[in-house]
Amino acid sequence: MSELKRTPIYPAYQANSKTIDFGGWDLPVQFSGIQEEHHAVRKTAGLFDVSHMGEILVHGPKSKDFLQYVLTNNIELLVPNKAQYSIMCYENGGTVDDLIVYMLEENRYLLVVNASNTEKDFQWLLSHKRDGVKIENLSEAYMQVALQGPLAEKILQQLTDEKLSEISFFRFAYPVQLTGVEGEFLISRTGYTGEDGFEIYGPAASGQAVWETILVAGTAFGLNPVGLGARDTLRFEANLPLYGNELTKDISPIEAGIGFAVKTNIAADFIGKAVLKEQKENGTARKLVGIEMLDKGIPRHGYPVYSGEEQIGAVTTGTKSPTLDKSIGLALLRTDAAKEGDIVDVQIRKKRLQAKVVTLPFYKRT
Repeated sequence: MSELKRTPIYPAYQANSKTIDFGGWDLPVQFSGIQEEHHAVRKTAGLFDVSHMGEILVHGPKSKDFLQYVLTNNIELLVPNKAQYSIMCYENGGTVDDLIVYMLEENRYLLVVNASNTEKDFQWLLSHKRDGVKIENLSEAYMQVALQGPLAEKILQQLTDEKLSEISFFRFAYPVQLTGVEGEFLISRTGYTGEDGFEIYGPAASGQAVWETILVAGTAFGLNPVGLGARDTLRFEANLPLYGNELTKDISPIEAGIGFAVKTNIAADFIGKAVLKEQKENGTARKLVGIEMLDKGIPRHGYPVYSGEEQIGAVTTGTKSPTLDKSIGLALLRTDAAKEGDIVDVQIRKKRLQAKVVTLPFYKRT
């Protein structure tokens, strides 16, 4: 059995967190407790070590055309210091990965991909490489933290002269200095929680200092370190997809309800465009929906969902929502059997329990 990988920040919290094997990484699942950490992000702020995420640099004179071919969103909309959510798809419309593209400057882009997909994504990009494009996997050179919650800006503003209020959603500043920490940082107004906040990228060697400095700065604001457990419940309530659950090689972004990141109306061709265009125009046989349990029980990943005696799909993610105090789930169901308000049955162990199809997202920041 191979040894688990650890992020540059791991030594800073190994003594005060419960860690688990997450895709080959030794990562904190919780610090004080999932519920407490979840509520902290919704009410004050939370700090996440997300240094396991992958960073791939794409640059060169043909980099924009290359990215337009391998990604589903419209790369032409990017300008320096702007980020974009996008998808890499197979020819059949299935998902290679979902990711964020940061345009650092003309012909220079940073792709931030899911940790478990980093090597697969890197090889996928290399397999479609063309002249005038350079592709580098720089994941080991980076540390990344996410500071999320309504007080995130106040906490981080103490540590930089950069006017954070001027960084709008999916925009970023680079290079940025952080008080008392060596290195140059990229600070973007992005996140995976449904709350306001920032993701901070920098040299791996600065990871522990960044973590400890932000925690100290946030002490008076109720800042909590947060693990993977609350990261999952937070993103789930906000209906943000998780690769391996809502997105897979067999689930297209249209089926997963993120068609906004698939621009089939542009002139440029991209991998999977024909299938995705057909799905957008004519609909899909199945779609991702929200369900709320009417009977007592928690819908978990993989649990089958029925309409009468016919299985119509399965749960992709489910839990007891800390914010709503309800048992809810995301499920990929047959489109003709999954209208809002429909009653379905979820197979939970040996029982079929009733649930109702509801509007997504479950939670939206006001």
